[in-house]
Amino acid sequence: MQFDTVIIGAGAAGMMCAAHAGGRVLVVDHAKAPGEKIRISGGGRCNFTNMHCAPDSFLSRNPHFAKSALARYTQWDFIELVDRHGIKWHEKTLGQLFCDTSAKEIIAMLRQLMAQAGVDLRLHSTAHGIQKHTDHFSLTLQEPDKATKITCRNLVIATGGKSIPKMGATGFAYDIARQFDIPVTETRPALVPFTFAEGRFAEISGVATPARVTAGTATFEEALLFTHRGLSGPAVLQASSYWDEGAPITVNLTPAADLLEKLRAQRQTSGRKNLTTELAHHLPARLVDHLSSQMDLSGNLADWSDARLTALTDTLAAWQLHPSGTEGYRTAEVTLGGVDTDALSSRSMMAKEVAGLYFIGEAVDVTGWLGGYNFQWAWSSAMAAARAITGPQ
Repeated sequence: MQFDTVIIGAGAAGMMCAAHAGGRVLVVDHAKAPGEKIRISGGGRCNFTNMHCAPDSFLSRNPHFAKSALARYTQWDFIELVDRHGIKWHEKTLGQLFCDTSAKEIIAMLRQLMAQAGVDLRLHSTAHGIQKHTDHFSLTLQEPDKATKITCRNLVIATGGKSIPKMGATGFAYDIARQFDIPVTETRPALVPFTFAEGRFAEISGVATPARVTAGTATFEEALLFTHRGLSGPAVLQASSYWDEGAPITVNLTPAADLLEKLRAQRQTSGRKNLTTELAHHLPARLVDHLSSQMDLSGNLADWSDARLTALTDTLAAWQLHPSGTEGYRTAEVTLGGVDTDALSSRSMMAKEVAGLYFIGEAVDVTGWLGGYNFQWAWSSAMAAARAITGPQ
């Protein structure tokens, strides 16, 4: 069987590329259905892009690599596509766009686009035995009931990273890269909860509070969630991408309040009340109880001098914690690192030394922030490859 393009991976990037690559296209995926990560994303409503998407919202060893693809297929382009297909959406917060009804609408849109383009989609199937010849690739398509020899001019790897292995995620893309002597940067889980030894926060599991979380050089202000295993929530997931193993993180529990001035004012009106009672006006009561087991919060507010209140608020604004690790690929939303961008064309996503071989989406060393950025990278990188395959328009 001969194809112009074979795409391995029927996720966001793979389907988007297939729908626009032109010619005879085959998409191969071992899953029972396409777009499974799309289906579960955003609580089932798919955070499909972000209105504030820009290159500085992405991590990569080469921070300039993503600029070309993101500029040539923007969030506004994808929003226009969604609108054209009648999918209703809303902004939740911080530019994050979600389907009003269901993530399945995005999958249906991509499947419709593929069907219109005549794409051959093979599920419950794998590709192996990939070889490069002078002007084409050959591989074996292994389906449940047969094996078929395939040839193609273009081979696109869109199998993602290692995150959420229970959904079938593997390091396949990295294996293919190494087969063709394409370097792969170190990979690790990203957008992932932190863990702490001995269930440090188990007693306040489920408590959430606004916070400013700093890891490395990056700071994010969103919700923080205490869990049985450690810390989660948007601010924590964001910071995890910048965290180095063994390093501390800093948590500001009162990012939006001048807590010192508020406690001083409360001292004038409620001085006879316990400090913990008054502090609970600004922090969740269960969190205050937990903090009181870690530090001396005893006494009435009237007994606390300005110096003691200053020391307390400074501590709450710079609470240093040492995670023991993360929850790993099991719950990580994305994989940090991947196919080295130095080996790829930023305009086409094609390997510089292997004509016709493309890597797109999460497989590449480009990782976005939480909030629709990684889906936008999938759409943008897919379109970069598709347009290169199709040729000048």
